[in-house]
Amino acid sequence: MTVNQSSPSPKRALGGKRAASLAGCAVTVLLTVTACGGDTAGTTTKDGFAQAPQKDGALTVWVDATRMDAAKLYQKLHPEVKLDIVSYDGDANGSNYLQTKVQLFNRTGKGWPDVVFSSQNNETSWAVDAGFAAPLNKGLVPESTLGKFAKGANDVCTVDGTVYCLRNDLSQAVLWYNAPLMKKFGYTVPTTWEEYQKLGTRVAKEHPGYLVGDAGDSFTPEIYLWASKCGANHITGPKSVSVNTTSESCTRMAKLLDVLIKNKSMSISGVFSTDFGKNQADKVLLMPGPAWFGGAVFKDTLKVPARQIAVAPIPQWQGDGAPSTGNVGGGTWLLSQHSTHLKAATDFLTWVTTDNAYQGEKAPGFPAYAPAAEAWLKGQDASGYFASDLSALSAASSHVWPEWGSGQFSQEAIWASTVKPGLTQGKSIVSMLPAWQDSIVQHAKSNGYKVEQ
Repeated sequence: MTVNQSSPSPKRALGGKRAASLAGCAVTVLLTVTACGGDTAGTTTKDGFAQAPQKDGALTVWVDATRMDAAKLYQKLHPEVKLDIVSYDGDANGSNYLQTKVQLFNRTGKGWPDVVFSSQNNETSWAVDAGFAAPLNKGLVPESTLGKFAKGANDVCTVDGTVYCLRNDLSQAVLWYNAPLMKKFGYTVPTTWEEYQKLGTRVAKEHPGYLVGDAGDSFTPEIYLWASKCGANHITGPKSVSVNTTSESCTRMAKLLDVLIKNKSMSISGVFSTDFGKNQADKVLLMPGPAWFGGAVFKDTLKVPARQIAVAPIPQWQGDGAPSTGNVGGGTWLLSQHSTHLKAATDFLTWVTTDNAYQGEKAPGFPAYAPAAEAWLKGQDASGYFASDLSALSAASSHVWPEWGSGQFSQEAIWASTVKPGLTQGKSIVSMLPAWQDSIVQHAKSNGYKVEQ
């Protein structure tokens, strides 16, 4: 995964002023002790940032609907902790709700949550400069814990070597399939995209109505284009991005999708849409998708019965070298620099990302914390729901193509506004690739990025 870098934090830029202030403390007896220890009166510099005075009171945690169970479980297991659980959209589809609220809190000087979950992996692109995200590897979270996250999992949280958030789960894309149906129809699980396209063509002719995938969601490019090594979103520096949506790596996948959409073996409804659930839920033969599709889509949303859904590695292009796949979400947890309950906040943050009570036993997705991931896989195998083991998820966790980054702008929102409407109008994805590029460039520039095309 690409390291998500950001421009220097205002906190770091104030280093000279801080030094002058501390020097002044040495000769000005009347200054308070707390002012000598921090950036402003009442704060104490510790663990790499100026900490607000600590006090008793409820720990405020923001979560989306899916993570509500995690917060409630923590409260149940830690009855001594006062917890104020607030539900919000989790910045789904790049809503930027959290950023907008933090800007308001920064102006008013109050209101920040202590800990917040985001479904996005790009929050450090603004949350560090905004003075919101607290550094975690400067004393709050020990290296013995950080070192057990999957390799690269916290790259999206790291700015200039400092970790500002913890990854919740890995959302590596794999190939989900209905094992009994594949056997019944006499089909073999494809290992290459060429085989995948041929199978989709066969399915359209031999079993019309059945599906080999879905291209109707805003995260479609993160499944298919990312896995194809399409250079649409290569974050190359703190505020720079390379955008090329018309290379062979992009057009080959776009052409594949267009063929399958045209012959109707690929849906454009979206797996969470009412239409898909009503008319196509029992027609899924194959479905490329992230790790969390197993529980969130097939089990909970589409209600597919047990012992039908299995998983295999996502197909690869013939002769394309190292295996690659995409990633859809995963989410991150951030701790606020403004928290007045840092001990409790750090305990919650560590528990929710590492403890087996949630990540190993209850989490809907593949945990980013490696020991919890092992427990999670064992639990999934023991559940009796899946028709195969989930070892393909472990292999895919190290195959996410690193040149698709996590910029401040949302690729999901761009695709939803630029490409998805065209699909419903019958336009081909290939024909919309230039418009997709133009939209990415515009969004990147509006967020202050230098764009290379």
